Amino acid sequence: MGFVNNAYESIQAFVMSGGPVLFVIMILTFFLWGLIIERGLYWTTAHQSVASRAKRAWAARSDHKSWWAGAYRDRLISDARMESERFNDIIKTLVSVTPLLGLLGTVTGMVYVFDVMAVTGSSNARLMAEGISRATLPTMAGLFTSVSGVMFTYWFDRFAQKATAKLSDELKVG
Repeated sequence: MGFVNNAYESIQAFVMSGGPVLFVIMILTFFLWGLIIERGLYWTTAHQSVASRAKRAWAARSDHKSWWAGAYRDRLISDARMESERFNDIIKTLVSVTPLLGLLGTVTGMVYVFDVMAVTGSSNARLMAEGISRATLPTMAGLFTSVSGVMFTYWFDRFAQKATAKLSDELKVG
């Protein structure tokens, strides 16, 4: 139990030293990684069943040549594509927003430094260090979150494109 308390206190001290913007970045980071883990689980466990369901529905259909059959095939492919691309746009948005929030943290930290200088009338090193911490930690956290999510946005888009093309080839018309 001591380890958990120690870890909690360390995280709390880190977030407090970065200011309120760092707290928002932390929440968005947990949300982003929750979505990334969900997509990873989808690709490792559920996608095969989604594609199999579309193949079974197409195989159960007796007509594969009419316009209606083509429209039904397109719908099956579209449904599978939508399932494979679920949350990709949200992940991309979070990857784009977190560095901007980091810059907001930089601005609020610098405002804090200037406020300390104006109120104390001098350059109190301890108070200025707190402002500098509020300026740099959110920037670092925002960039780290963004960079860590970029590769997953690329992978998930590629997986969706390849899976859609493969399913389209497997559901033959005529």
